Amino acid sequence: MDMKSEIAPLQIAAIVSMKAGMEAFVHRELGIISDLGHQILLLPTKVRPGLYAPRPEWTLYRWHWPELIWAQLTGLASMPRHYLGLLREALATGSVADFLLAWQLRHAAEAADVLYATFGDHKFFVGWYLKRISGRPLVVTIHAYELYKNPNPELFLIALEDADQVITVTEHNRELLHDRFRVSENKLRVVRINVDTEEFRPSHPLRILTVGSFVERKGHETLFRAIKQLDRDDLQVWVVGDRAGEDRNTVDVPALAKEIGVERQVAFFGSQKDLALKALYQACEIFCLPSRIDSDGVCEGFPTVIAEAMAFGKPVISTHHVEIPRVLPNVIVPENDPQALAEAITHLAASHTLRIQLGQQNRIIAESLFSAQNAHCTAKVLTEAALRRCPAYS
Repeated sequence: MDMKSEIAPLQIAAIVSMKAGMEAFVHRELGIISDLGHQILLLPTKVRPGLYAPRPEWTLYRWHWPELIWAQLTGLASMPRHYLGLLREALATGSVADFLLAWQLRHAAEAADVLYATFGDHKFFVGWYLKRISGRPLVVTIHAYELYKNPNPELFLIALEDADQVITVTEHNRELLHDRFRVSENKLRVVRINVDTEEFRPSHPLRILTVGSFVERKGHETLFRAIKQLDRDDLQVWVVGDRAGEDRNTVDVPALAKEIGVERQVAFFGSQKDLALKALYQACEIFCLPSRIDSDGVCEGFPTVIAEAMAFGKPVISTHHVEIPRVLPNVIVPENDPQALAEAITHLAASHTLRIQLGQQNRIIAESLFSAQNAHCTAKVLTEAALRRCPAYS
């Protein structure tokens, strides 16, 4: 059955928290509901940036203190008995903040067909006040902590009684809501969390790791254009790094991936170190750093990350750039050449045996050239310099 054609489009006022963006599972659920043709009106209790931002097609109702205060005045003026009656309940149940926010959001609620509180905490209490103000039906999803450490146990019981439908995510919660909180069976529904099993499925992608600050000479653009040319769903690019302070050749690498059209194949890990960085080296199949001269004429020395990847026994793809071809026997391609880079990736992707062979060669080179003995040499130079100090300072 095509659910999209069976259900009339609704205006759904979803009461959410965005204290660090939206929760991933709430964002995913609302996204699926939106894809069914329904309009999402987001009524946030808090708004701060985070990983999961609202979709562009969702309407976000932000609130600010001046508007919140004005909403109280207009509510009192237009509906004095109703406003004062609810205010008395808010004072009695210690929920004045939820009450005030509900009056700020009431026009959004009045534009909706149904109110949906995504948790049974303050979002539920704001939803309960909005139901009392607007007369719209209220649905809540109960997850877990609301049952054990609710921020307002008294109002939780009242709101459960008044809710039109109570969804929960487990059978255990359903039994708890019925037995301990006396929610009637006909009002309870178990709707488990959702996972897109087409997106989350077993797969064996070939993982290409690149590590470096987000500057022009690291060659992120060349790598992304090569991936775009290949047009292969089995390739992933893992990007470790971040913006490079005040460097004027800093690149917005996530925006670049989106502009080139490969953002669905690129995973950004931010800056990493120690065990987390080692785990990424160990898990990748290919390391790639297509270094190049930047627009100011600045070159690399010898990238430490190439030495690290070689020490991990990984095949490395890089460029004919300063010292790199003197150390790395293969695989080397010209600078700024996505086509040559794409061909090199294809060549290594086709042979697990070749990747192992090149990785073993790189490990031998790394042991020879890049061991901790190099720091001993630096210490020796420093010692010799100290022993030859200028007599004027003796």
